[in-house]
Amino acid sequence: MSVTVFAPETEARFALARRVADTVLFEGCALHPYRGSAAEHRLRRQFGVLVPPAWGADREEEYDFQHTECLMEPGADAALAVELRFLRARRRTVQQARADGTFTTVAELRLGERVLAPLDEGTVERVEAVVTPAELVEGDGVTLAFVRPAEEESEPVLDEDGRAVGRLVRRYEEIHGTLRLSARRLDGPFRVMRLTAVVENTSPWAPADDEAADRGSALPRSLMATHLLLGLSAGSFLSMTEPPEWAKDAIASCRNLHTWPVLAGEPGRADVVLSSPVILGDHPAVPPEHPGPDGPGSPYAPVAADGPLTPGAVRAVTGAASAGGFPDEYGVVHPDTRRAPAVEADVAPAPDEAVVDGRPVRAGSRVRLRPGLRRTDAQDLFLRGRVATVESVLHDVDGSVHLAVTVEGDPGADIRRAQGSFLYFRTDEVTPVEDAT
Repeated sequence: MSVTVFAPETEARFALARRVADTVLFEGCALHPYRGSAAEHRLRRQFGVLVPPAWGADREEEYDFQHTECLMEPGADAALAVELRFLRARRRTVQQARADGTFTTVAELRLGERVLAPLDEGTVERVEAVVTPAELVEGDGVTLAFVRPAEEESEPVLDEDGRAVGRLVRRYEEIHGTLRLSARRLDGPFRVMRLTAVVENTSPWAPADDEAADRGSALPRSLMATHLLLGLSAGSFLSMTEPPEWAKDAIASCRNLHTWPVLAGEPGRADVVLSSPVILGDHPAVPPEHPGPDGPGSPYAPVAADGPLTPGAVRAVTGAASAGGFPDEYGVVHPDTRRAPAVEADVAPAPDEAVVDGRPVRAGSRVRLRPGLRRTDAQDLFLRGRVATVESVLHDVDGSVHLAVTVEGDPGADIRRAQGSFLYFRTDEVTPVEDAT
């Protein structure tokens, strides 16, 4: 086994899959890209959050691992390139200078029309490896443990006269994780192997008594938007949604938890897989005109310090499919995802409506927002009582239902629809209005 920088050809094959992952996961979603330069300063939810084991142990909606299984037919002398990617929260606090030269943490710092406030910035982390199929079938396979140490840096805040009036303190918390890879050859005439990849958050951190109810304390120690890229130098993967007849039973026995693998990269090829917490169809693509995220290393998505990051894999269930596929809420073009993938036996095609207070709610329905029943962003509270239009109904593999909405009276509603930058609420946060359809 070797851990190294990928060869140029591997980088090129992973490029399209990375662009999809960046758009669906890093750029936003649930859920839209709230970059540091944007007017908004909070990201309401995120997918693929792997929390520290001590935090998720007693919480049904939290998990500390992803488990991917798929089938591959490696060619002679094939190598498997693996790239684990996730966002790591960098917590920014704001401090004001005192007369004695010390600093005190404040809720905000005003400099004329400029307001500096605390927020979390997501930065990209990667764990890379190149392994051979022979290494994967030996013993327990290959285990890669990784650690991201705690770090802290500060930046002075100067007023218009150049005097230091405060500082921004950015801190990373320590994160421990493990990537375990293994494979097993299947019986039969074909050279097929079941590949298993497990990503775990193994951070030893445990909440103190005063942190036990504060999810925000767990987020800086979590892996967010966690996903895997898998690439064969020779050979191919089998589609999980449209496998050949002889492989259907083997595909059905694959076990995928909190993630879903699809063929990625150039259409017509099957040498790259993207395993993502968002369910996509094979060969998802981003339209060329889509702006994409700001680029590697940039603060992609400031997340609310105490906001919920909803786990699970949300898929679009509305929109008419065409021969070339259709764009979903993220702008990603993929085949008709209304057909449920064979991820688990109890996953069925999601309906395009939800029942709220005994009434059907679907795209076009009007609902009244009532956030606050669960942990929410402070910004959500300003929307309490507002009427919104449901744009789509989304379902995740953990059984939750999400409503993508636009608020009535929002002057940017048309832009939100064009960009797919909706607000997202669960069904217990809304009430149908009388004229809902």
